[in-house]
Amino acid sequence: MTSTVALPAPRGELSAAVTETLRAAPSAQTRFPEIGAADPYGDDLQLALHTCYELHYHGFEAVDPGWEWDPELLRLRANMERLFRRALRADVKGGDDVTQALAELLVEPIEPNDVAHYLHDEGEWWQLREYFVQRSIYHHKEGDPHAWVIPRLFGQEKASLVAVEYDEFGGGRGERLHARLYADLLAAAELDDGYLHYLDVVPAPMLALVNMMSLFGLHRDLRGALVGQLATAEITSSPAARRMVAALDKFDAPTQCRLFYTEHVEADAVHEQVMRHGVIASLLAREPALTESVVFGIQATNLLEDRFTDHVLGSWRAGRSSLR
Repeated sequence: MTSTVALPAPRGELSAAVTETLRAAPSAQTRFPEIGAADPYGDDLQLALHTCYELHYHGFEAVDPGWEWDPELLRLRANMERLFRRALRADVKGGDDVTQALAELLVEPIEPNDVAHYLHDEGEWWQLREYFVQRSIYHHKEGDPHAWVIPRLFGQEKASLVAVEYDEFGGGRGERLHARLYADLLAAAELDDGYLHYLDVVPAPMLALVNMMSLFGLHRDLRGALVGQLATAEITSSPAARRMVAALDKFDAPTQCRLFYTEHVEADAVHEQVMRHGVIASLLAREPALTESVVFGIQATNLLEDRFTDHVLGSWRAGRSSLR
């Protein structure tokens, strides 16, 4: 798996301005366009935001590392973040009932409408491979956005979150990194395992999910939201992974494809309890003012996961690819 990627192809004025500017060296004369009435969930803004965030991860080939903290690029990123945050806030109900928000994560709908059920019941191999491509944009950096919250926690909540991250990062074994396991999954499915190799074809709904994690991780005032997001991922991951294993069995998928999901069935069942009691309970006992932020993180994650699922299933049911 390679660790750097070329700059993505633009999808509009904002992303074009960012990618073209990054091809040169940082300059005091750099100016970016105003974001105006950009769609907060649209391809242009989400790609531009993802490109800005990637400078804090592995960066891009032939892009000057000095761009990471360039004041004008940070100003543009802040404007895009404000638009994105306002949209997320407006589109969730909010509240401060963490117990209820967590309980709702375990409620199975009467008529399941998720990708794994679709793949198992009526999907085709090409759709499964397409789903692997979509999710690669996150799983190539699985665990990374959440590492930013570690120095912003104290005591038991810090220790518990690090325990979860330790498993995400392979328990000290490089070949067991969840990002490595996903790269192995891609290769086994005869897909390219290069880091962000498929960025140009993955549409806004998945970019928004990954951007949300980066947004929460990079802002200390959103540390509660990141904890809520991670809790949502861990609580829902084990049953979702179990459904994916059933879908993989239908296709007699390669062992390396199954391994990624069987790993999450086992690990995330434990992580659910660690997140509930070790992280959230301890964090809110120490900082009760973060309650609404944790709920926001849970709800925003559900919102964007639902948007992603609707996009993928809507595309497939209409007989077309969910990729760009």
